[in-house]
Amino acid sequence: MRPTKKYRSRLRIISDILSVLAEEGGSAGPTRILYGANLSHDRLVRYLAEMEQKGLVRRVVDDGKTRYEMTEKGWRLLREVRKIEEFLRAFGLEI
Repeated sequence: MRPTKKYRSRLRIISDILSVLAEEGGSAGPTRILYGANLSHDRLVRYLAEMEQKGLVRRVVDDGKTRYEMTEKGWRLLREVRKIEEFLRAFGLEI
């Protein structure tokens, strides 16, 4: 009998990306985000593009190196998601 595979929701993946950025002081390169959020390169690229479009992160290129920075909107979302997670844990639930 194989253990069931647990899939992450879109909100969980976005929260994981924002958490990696927060742990890195609000800014990180794509490789750090990729490993920290446990995503494939293709999925990371799609999520970062969507998050950039929604104003949660901004892409910064400096000396040919790309980094992603959390915007104030990204920080706000992360704070609110963490509050929701804490509330759900009180009921034995998770995102």
